[in-house]
Amino acid sequence: MPNTKSAKKALRQNTRRKKVNDKKTGELKLLIKQFKKSAASNKEEAKKLLPKVYEKLDKSAKINLIKKNTAARLKSRLSKKLSLKK
Repeated sequence: MPNTKSAKKALRQNTRRKKVNDKKTGELKLLIKQFKKSAASNKEEAKKLLPKVYEKLDKSAKINLIKKNTAARLKSRLSKKLSLKK
């Protein structure tokens, strides 16, 4: 347990931020799963989802939810997955 007033405030901030980060991470993972599922079955739907996935990855990297290189790597792999399913 935190003892000082500033440590108590920091704990409150950390718990609040963790909730937000967990929610955003979950949304990102869900969108990626949806894309992978549609890429395997319906290519047209996957093409429509790809810009949304890119946008979500870029915003996640911008707020340091994931690292920039991780976002770039995921974007590359997802686009490759879509192009291979011809």
